[in-house]
Amino acid sequence: MRNRHQPVHRLILITGGARSGKSSFAEAMARQLAGDQVACIVTLDASHNDPEMAARIERHRARRPANWQTVEAPRDLAEALHATANQLALVDCLTVWLANRLEAAGDDVDESAVSAWIDGITAAAKARQRPSIIVTNEVGSGIVPMTPLGRTFRDLAGRANQRLGAAADEVWLMVAGQPLRLKPNENAPSWWTGRER
Repeated sequence: MRNRHQPVHRLILITGGARSGKSSFAEAMARQLAGDQVACIVTLDASHNDPEMAARIERHRARRPANWQTVEAPRDLAEALHATANQLALVDCLTVWLANRLEAAGDDVDESAVSAWIDGITAAAKARQRPSIIVTNEVGSGIVPMTPLGRTFRDLAGRANQRLGAAADEVWLMVAGQPLRLKPNENAPSWWTGRER
């Protein structure tokens, strides 16, 4: 039997569209796996003067157990994962974090830079003592964005999800509030690596 203090190196990715139930499912999974030993790592920068977004933040906060630790990490996600290594980490969400990083980096970002950021997150998650649950968005499932910047963000977010999904131990897709496990997937062909080249 595995010693409970032995590192589990478990990385779980939960993806889906807007209002698909991703956050609720992630929170329920965190409660199931760790009870009150949860660090909720939030990536939204709450400093913007946006009353509607502030109301969303408050709804999420009210829904989480009061004894969960909240860590704000709009840009330094790998650092936050390292800092909370003795708790289950629930990251909500990767897509907002990516938007924050892209905004801070300006025009000098390409796919290789995003890949390096994701590899840093993966390494931090795999080095932790407790599992990491990361919520992300399938931004490419909707309409094609009208602007070049929107299309670039969609493409980079898709690549980031592929890279993280390939590294994850479990991947779940939420559709209409229903969870579908994608990985481990016994139906996937043995030659498929899990991400586009």
